[in-house]
Amino acid sequence: MKTARRLDNLGTETAFRVAQAAADWKGQGNQVYPFHLGDLNFPMAAHIVEAMNQAIRDGKTGYCPGPGIPELRAALAGDIGSRRGMTIDPAEVVVTTGGKPVITKFLQAVMDPGEGVLYPNPGFPIYESQIEYLGGTALPYRYVPTDDGFVIDLDHLRASIDDSTVAIIYNDLQNPISAESTDAEREAIAAIAQEFDLWVLSDEAYFEMRYKGRSKSIAALDGMRERTVILYTFSKKFAMTGSRLGCAVAPPVVAEAISTMNTNDESCTTQYVQWAGIAALQGPQDSVGRMLEVLRKRRDATCSIINSIPGMSVAVPGSTFYAFPDVTEAMEAKGIATLADFSTEALHNTGVSFCTREHFGRKQGWENRSYIRLAYSGIGENEITEGLGKLRDWITQG
Repeated sequence: MKTARRLDNLGTETAFRVAQAAADWKGQGNQVYPFHLGDLNFPMAAHIVEAMNQAIRDGKTGYCPGPGIPELRAALAGDIGSRRGMTIDPAEVVVTTGGKPVITKFLQAVMDPGEGVLYPNPGFPIYESQIEYLGGTALPYRYVPTDDGFVIDLDHLRASIDDSTVAIIYNDLQNPISAESTDAEREAIAAIAQEFDLWVLSDEAYFEMRYKGRSKSIAALDGMRERTVILYTFSKKFAMTGSRLGCAVAPPVVAEAISTMNTNDESCTTQYVQWAGIAALQGPQDSVGRMLEVLRKRRDATCSIINSIPGMSVAVPGSTFYAFPDVTEAMEAKGIATLADFSTEALHNTGVSFCTREHFGRKQGWENRSYIRLAYSGIGENEITEGLGKLRDWITQG
């Protein structure tokens, strides 16, 4: 029996394949230093756990409204709006099972088959996967490396737009490269969206995962509110990756569409998890600050050692929990031709497990440098120092 042809266009989050290779290597009795998966090895705060347990004890275990319980939608509207300088109506908030479903449901709401969607490349691989799975044309836009990190090639982005283009996915505080837009770059993206009448998905998963300064949302710029959908998740800030709780903040026509999709797809987001989300938003925030301070130390250790390795270099990111070093010369020194081989050889010789640029969207013809991604969200500072020290020794052996 045949399966649907559209499955040929469905990609995956290939970091999980790296995780399997690391698990297999560890299962053979080897030490593994896990830099591959952007999960957090921090517990949920006790008051969030208690709110979830109390909701279960109170019988909040049945169906609830598809767009989310009113109390959580109101709490999200207030919190998201206040942090972005916006006034958000709870009716514009649609609760989802994590942030990831917002990508798919946004595309289903605004893109017909054959229409084009711009997306960051390298970028979160589900963008490319879902555009193509749903029959759209995936239009990658590129980043240019600088001494301070990566910037969007605005000329290339503009040149990629044609009459079939309907939307742009914009990930400020970006996974995997940790790029953060300047005000000028953000305003330029907004101007392009308005000039070409594009919908915008603003993926703000890491909006508050930053080590200094304050994040800004493209949705708050003049003329952007009515064309922008914000992707919000509890996964990062509150270390709730497995709880699967997020939301879309969307113009009414898209909010209604996503709410209808919720009813069709999963009926509703788990009710007792939503009550935990209210506690996360309205309860003590000290655990968030402590987590960021630990992540800052891990970032500093990671970048310091990477920049001490011959043939490797990385700009110190101001946000997220990823480093995206250039390893071109290190690969050449080892006589390794491909990133896949570099990843495997590093794992087998040092125990260091990481994703590569090729796990984050299809590599493009203009790329002539090689990069890897190191996630320091799920590995302690001592392990970082030990593991990357072994990687440095291996690289310097020639």
